Amino acid sequence: MTESLILRRPDDWHLHLRDGALLKAILPETARHFGRAIIMPNLVPPVVTGADAAAYRARILAACPPEMDSFKPLMTLYLTEDTDPDDVADAHAKGIVTAVKLYPAGATTNSASGVRDFDKVRPVLERMAEIGMPLCVHGEVTDSDIDIFDREAVFIERVLDPIRRATPGLRVVMEHITTSDAVAYVAENEKNLGATITTHHLIINRNHMLVGGIKPHYYCLPVAKRESHREALVKAATSGDHRYFLGTDSAPHSDPNKESACGCAGVFSATNTISCLAEVFEAADALPRLEAFASLNGPAFYGLPPNADTITLRKGAPVSYPDKIASGEGPVTVFDPGFDLHWYVEG
Repeated sequence: MTESLILRRPDDWHLHLRDGALLKAILPETARHFGRAIIMPNLVPPVVTGADAAAYRARILAACPPEMDSFKPLMTLYLTEDTDPDDVADAHAKGIVTAVKLYPAGATTNSASGVRDFDKVRPVLERMAEIGMPLCVHGEVTDSDIDIFDREAVFIERVLDPIRRATPGLRVVMEHITTSDAVAYVAENEKNLGATITTHHLIINRNHMLVGGIKPHYYCLPVAKRESHREALVKAATSGDHRYFLGTDSAPHSDPNKESACGCAGVFSATNTISCLAEVFEAADALPRLEAFASLNGPAFYGLPPNADTITLRKGAPVSYPDKIASGEGPVTVFDPGFDLHWYVEG
């Protein structure tokens, strides 16, 4: 029986760090175990230019504890219908920005400035294809007549596939996939396509959120789906397929903003993600493939080397994590997987 596991230091290819007091409080929860992270740009106001990204990166680095100063934030730009292709290309060439994020307008937290008319962003997408810059996609339509549980599948058919056909050289990351439909689409497309899967979507289905009372800290967008979809995600993540990699979508909100009449979408999992993933992969008899999912596949897609250093996981008695992280905006609840965690990062 495996009792220890050495991994290249993992990266998080989809992370929300927020700003101000919340940034300062929650950044160490990621920087403790992760070498790099793709940082989401949906602040208020959003990160829409290279100058915005440089300023936000400086705030992140300033908030990082000295003992974790090797952590590297990889910045993204928030795609709008007014995004300047030249600014995008310049920021990428200077190493300020790694990717561009596409939010359909109104799809999730702070996405009101997102895209409504996809024809208006074609010049940006074409430039990105020319320079090899990835597009990170929140893959849901926002049409009011489309059921929330169907919005990912409809997005693939109506938006994503047409975009990729119109711009075949564009490198695309389907972020936080939640359905067997998305897994099937990845399987059908070998070139220029990757997909991130979150920790919580590997563990919870919609029953966890809704049965026995509404659980606001399991509410996220895209929303958790049926158990059959969760099982498809686990099979994909643990398969060793190079197209799948970790993007936690760890998204902190203060408890008052989660536990309200109109609670915010987001699951905060940065604190215990590595332990949760080890349990998921062990249950699937796939511990040897955890390193590929968490540490190798993402860098390969983004054209970066794996982190040079390693972390060691140990298995023992159940590990305890804080239920909440204190911040200047109020407590932030840590994701509860609903089962004991026996794996932990040593040191």
